[in-house]
Amino acid sequence: MKIFDAHFHIIDFAFPIIENQGYTPPSYIVSKYQQETAHLNILGGAIVSGSFQGFDQEYLLKALKQLGPTFYGVTQLPFTVTDDAILNLHTHGVRALRFNIKRGGSENLSKLDYFARRVYDLVGWHSELYIDAKELPEISSIIEKLPAISIDHLGMSEEGLPHLLNLVDKGVHIKATGFGRVELNVENALKSIYKTNPNALMFGTDLPSTRAKRPFEDTDIELIQHLFDEKAVENIMYTNALKLYCK
Repeated sequence: MKIFDAHFHIIDFAFPIIENQGYTPPSYIVSKYQQETAHLNILGGAIVSGSFQGFDQEYLLKALKQLGPTFYGVTQLPFTVTDDAILNLHTHGVRALRFNIKRGGSENLSKLDYFARRVYDLVGWHSELYIDAKELPEISSIIEKLPAISIDHLGMSEEGLPHLLNLVDKGVHIKATGFGRVELNVENALKSIYKTNPNALMFGTDLPSTRAKRPFEDTDIELIQHLFDEKAVENIMYTNALKLYCK
């Protein structure tokens, strides 16, 4: 089974790490990620900048170089960043802008409309939101009009699932990640999202699963294989994310 790991973190203490909400993450360098996933057929993926990495890009550029051209970056940037800086990041494999609403460390949500459009128009990046879906009604009218958006970790909460599904129906992508950190029925969420839009779900390991009640396990993949037919599994595990990132 081919896998595109659409969501994982690299944590390299050779670069700035910022304590966030009293939390400092463990070291998790590229070689550790490769060791932990060696038994999986991971052909590419997306390194996601965490709240504890702020606007640092150097760790990400190093990790992308180490992992190779089938891996892409999801970064956090201030809205004051220059076009030249964005273009340079694109050249080095960055393909998405992250807004970390739940943990901070990224640009303010008030800049979402302007900034998401700016990076999309300039380099074709989508924007990714780490947000509890129960908060989506406040910004749904903005998200619906944006060209390309994804939402992390199945939207986090059962209460938020109906709001999430409304956006899935309008083309928003959803990360099938962090099953050990969410407060919802994972099976029901996966089936409901796929039924609404088979192109929406994108699997990711979420390694090293910082702050999650339970880290990623192979059983998370087995759950997807159990719930869906072979074609659907291929979409979720590989194709949907590849189409979004590989451009």
